[in-house]
Amino acid sequence: MKRPRLWPLARWSRATCALLLGAALVGCSAVKLAYNNLPELGYWWLDGYVDFNGGQTPHVREQLAALLESHRRSELPRFLQLIEKAAAKAPADVTASEVCAVGDEVRDRLLVTALEASQAGAELVASLDETQLHQVERKYAKNNATYARDWLERSVAQQHQKRYQDFLDRSEDFYGSLDSTQRQLLREAVDRSIFDPRRVDAERRQRQQESLSLLRRFSRSAAPVSEVRTAIDAYAQRIAHPPAGPWQAYQQALLQESCANIAALHNLTRPAQRERAARRLQGYAQDMRDLIATPRATPSRLPSEQLAP
Repeated sequence: MKRPRLWPLARWSRATCALLLGAALVGCSAVKLAYNNLPELGYWWLDGYVDFNGGQTPHVREQLAALLESHRRSELPRFLQLIEKAAAKAPADVTASEVCAVGDEVRDRLLVTALEASQAGAELVASLDETQLHQVERKYAKNNATYARDWLERSVAQQHQKRYQDFLDRSEDFYGSLDSTQRQLLREAVDRSIFDPRRVDAERRQRQQESLSLLRRFSRSAAPVSEVRTAIDAYAQRIAHPPAGPWQAYQQALLQESCANIAALHNLTRPAQRERAARRLQGYAQDMRDLIATPRATPSRLPSEQLAP
């Protein structure tokens, strides 16, 4: 995983743990299937950024499989504890600080995974050629165009409607159908949110340029792997813990807002909705126990369209 293991792999790691925590809110069997196929899914996703050559492909696949098994041994038990605590807490009211505490722990574990993956990334960065760097640039441009269509080209009212629908879909998948009062809470939360897609877009583009600069600095260079890894780790740390300034303040405010909204909705749910949420979390917990207990065998093959980058 070269550079794409910087920015793209960081995103892949987040997606992995979101599945594990139930944030994806899909069936338990799907969680196990996705987790066991992450090396394959991760390879195709990263290949969409870099277009690996024949010499890189075997090493990338090997390193992704090794990362998954390390994650299974060291990180899944930690996520299991988190989910068990969440399931036990589901029948009761929660505070915004409790929600944020869980989020902080998740982000800390994601950073641990990213830093572990940086050794493989450092070994591969030097093998990138100029054609592959151009591929990363094209992929970034494509992603930026998609983000613009999804957010920047919409009116404020359309942005609010999109966020409301996203929140509603996720919430109803977890709690079941929401009543009018609960829906109104979501609508008001979206309308007063400080979320600014243009600000997010500017930060994304800055990170992209920083990662491209790092790639060009070390691509085909004779720099020792330890130096490359130090640079990658510093990049990951800056993403996870931005330095003091406007972006850090905005990010923290947005996190606090999200925690407050999650707590407010949960505290407005009915007993039957909380019971559904607890059952969902208990299902994820059992799924995770199965994943921890069962060594990885040959992954199940997903439909080809699901593997396309």
